[in-house]
Amino acid sequence: MSRYAYIGTSPGSETTIITAAGTKPIYAAKCIMRVAPTLSWTLATDPAEALDPRLAPLLRAIAATGSLASAVADGGISYRAAWGLLREQQRTLGAPLVVLERGRGARLAPAGERLVAGQRAAEARLARILPGLAFELTSRSAAKPSAASVRLSIAASHDLALAALREALPDTGPLALDLAFMGSLHALEQFAAGRVDTAGFHIAPSLCETSDLAPFRRLLHARRDRLIRLVDRDQGLILPRGNPERVRGFRELARRQLRFVNRQRGSGTRLLIDRLLADESVDPTALAGYANEEFTHAAVAATVASGAADAAFGLRAAAAEYGLAFVPRIRERYYLAVHARALAAPAVATLIAALQGPIFERIVRRLPGYRGEDAGTVLGVDALIA
Repeated sequence: MSRYAYIGTSPGSETTIITAAGTKPIYAAKCIMRVAPTLSWTLATDPAEALDPRLAPLLRAIAATGSLASAVADGGISYRAAWGLLREQQRTLGAPLVVLERGRGARLAPAGERLVAGQRAAEARLARILPGLAFELTSRSAAKPSAASVRLSIAASHDLALAALREALPDTGPLALDLAFMGSLHALEQFAAGRVDTAGFHIAPSLCETSDLAPFRRLLHARRDRLIRLVDRDQGLILPRGNPERVRGFRELARRQLRFVNRQRGSGTRLLIDRLLADESVDPTALAGYANEEFTHAAVAATVASGAADAAFGLRAAAAEYGLAFVPRIRERYYLAVHARALAAPAVATLIAALQGPIFERIVRRLPGYRGEDAGTVLGVDALIA
């Protein structure tokens, strides 16, 4: 059973609620400034019992990523809270919603698939109802349009500062970021194909040789593209609190057969892991869990924190967020690639100003292992070699 709710706030801070069950809306609004649709689910019991509103977004994220840790990484809920939410809602519904398989991630159980399908169908119906209702509401009010006039599409390797900047930009501000996290090389491929405005990627300058940079340089053009400095950040081994096994490198992980959770192929961190394994003369097949992949720094840290892995490789800030031990291995540099001709465009110019402003400075200061003194600096592609 679903219910549609439209909530608006009048200039005098009076809240008006308009609910519609099925296709018969009940209209009771006056001088509404903002209208936002929501969709909730309740069990058809007496009395009715509402499902947790976080459940449907979590199930959809699991379906999209194939991993519980990846689903929670950018969803505003902790790994532990997601576990508890699934257990509680599965007890309420009397059926499993998600199937978790060690080394293979997560997938929706039949009940979870039906709930997600129902959510999509209800949202489609809501979208058909909303346009006419929204027109009637706006015709009765003097609502001020949002001041966010430009949007910037970004495909990027996962970064905590970039994600925080997206959330920190005010809804009524001049810029909105459409941010999609993926591997560094995948992001650059999207950029080179013209599917996004900018791409975020990272390299470790102290390790980079010409051969290491070749995959990145192949997707960038010196005359066409420019690089915007974002942050420098520490990467290393993420281990259980206190580092009980006294791990210092990949050799100990392989020798002691400690369970490792890897990053996905094509990510900048995966390239870095493979380079460090080669430097330490460690055969990847000797690393227990090398084939187990997650998609974000938060996801690998959450996997270690949950006890599903003994070690991971990722950001110091991700380890600190979960109270885990961290063994630093490298300081790397994060860039945003843009077209040179786009530097003067309102969206890019506003982004550069935001990176050089106080909001981003505060974000970086709060993240352990991050430095952002040169954030917003524009460089040529040859800066990768330098």
